[in-house]
Amino acid sequence: MQQKSSATGKVWSGRFSEPVAELVKRYTASVEFDQRLAEFDIQGSLAHASMLESCGIIAADDLASIRKGLAQILDEIRAGQFEWLLDLEDVHLNIEKRLTALIGEAGKRLHTARSRNDQVATDVRLWLRASIDELLALIKGLQLALLDLAEQHVDTVMPGFTHLQVAQPVTFGHHLMAYFEMLKRDAERMRDCRTRVNRLPLGAAALAGTSFPIDREMVARELGFDGVCENSLDAVSDRDFAIEFTAAAALIMTHLSRLSEELILWMSPRVGFIDIADRFCTGSSIMPQKKNPDVPELVRGKTARVTGHLMALLTLMKSQPLAYNKDNQEDKEPLFDTVDTLTATLRIYADMMGGITVNKEAMRQAAFQGYATATDLADYLVKKGLPFRDAHEVVALAVRHAEGKRCDLSELSLDKLLEFSPLITDDVFAVLTLEGSLNSRNHIGGTAPQQVRSAIQRGRKFIETL
Repeated sequence: MQQKSSATGKVWSGRFSEPVAELVKRYTASVEFDQRLAEFDIQGSLAHASMLESCGIIAADDLASIRKGLAQILDEIRAGQFEWLLDLEDVHLNIEKRLTALIGEAGKRLHTARSRNDQVATDVRLWLRASIDELLALIKGLQLALLDLAEQHVDTVMPGFTHLQVAQPVTFGHHLMAYFEMLKRDAERMRDCRTRVNRLPLGAAALAGTSFPIDREMVARELGFDGVCENSLDAVSDRDFAIEFTAAAALIMTHLSRLSEELILWMSPRVGFIDIADRFCTGSSIMPQKKNPDVPELVRGKTARVTGHLMALLTLMKSQPLAYNKDNQEDKEPLFDTVDTLTATLRIYADMMGGITVNKEAMRQAAFQGYATATDLADYLVKKGLPFRDAHEVVALAVRHAEGKRCDLSELSLDKLLEFSPLITDDVFAVLTLEGSLNSRNHIGGTAPQQVRSAIQRGRKFIETL
């Protein structure tokens, strides 16, 4: 709902001789964006209230009223009926003011032994923890889509590239599994990041802790945290957990940007390796023949956006003295947008990978270009006893000759190959085939179809752990 002004005074109004200027209110307010923390703010408040009552700081009747009032507020928020007031600045004060209106004095007691500083740090950690869990499920969905497509193309030959030049034959399944491995590390980073997100700041109060006899471990247990932040200054002021998350998110986007670049190249009529389903593409307003790969192009563009958020958060934190500073209000919008962008990207990417069709023949023909089995010929000569550097020179000469004849190495006669090395016999032609090249790399991590099948099996076992 749109924010409204209110004549209600600030909670600190007794300290000031004049009201906050309207321009300042709008400049400093965060309720337009931090209201998405509302449900987590209520979770934290319920746990805090339970602890206050358990420690004898508030009465049982107050706790019952707080629970009832917060339940009503949660219903109002979910129904879109909660009135967010700009004058109340942020999500915390809006909820607290409404709670006090509903239950009276008990609502004012909720803020005992806490500050908005430790409150917001707790809310953000709760929200981010939930977001990471959702993102891990989406990473798993994309990995499954990659595994399914790779399994269909375990034997589909394509050229592998270095410097965008044809290098050696690989299979399309092997190529896709490279991205599976990237996402595997991405998932591991996210899970590892979650352990540092999952620490409770609440109880640090404004910066120095509180004089009330609180039980922070009780709150941590109730909210599902692994432990508490053990220094009050650090707990309220640092946002390294958000920076770490955004760095992990930027890496995921970078990996998907690389795959997007390849999908765009492969879909080009000049290459023609794949086609992306129409529902992920658009046409041109002037050229009726066009089919533009908008989704992968936007993924490339949105990668810059997430990387920019990482730079913003690093810059935000770099000059802040201890402890909390208003600067940290600026952590939320880049963090929120990072989660939103990554969530949408992972979701659409998994769907898009399931809508890709592969032109196997175009891939195979491309593998004949660029003398992709030249290294296999060099390895063949080494196995016959020739030092690798000498074998490299022999094959380079053979390639130069084949280029002049505009033919593949496998199309040279045995007599012609013997001119380059007397070690060559008629068994060389098995080495020079695309399938021979693939099958010769039959070790873990290699592109032999047998190894690709094993990699897919390992991949399916891995995602069961997510």
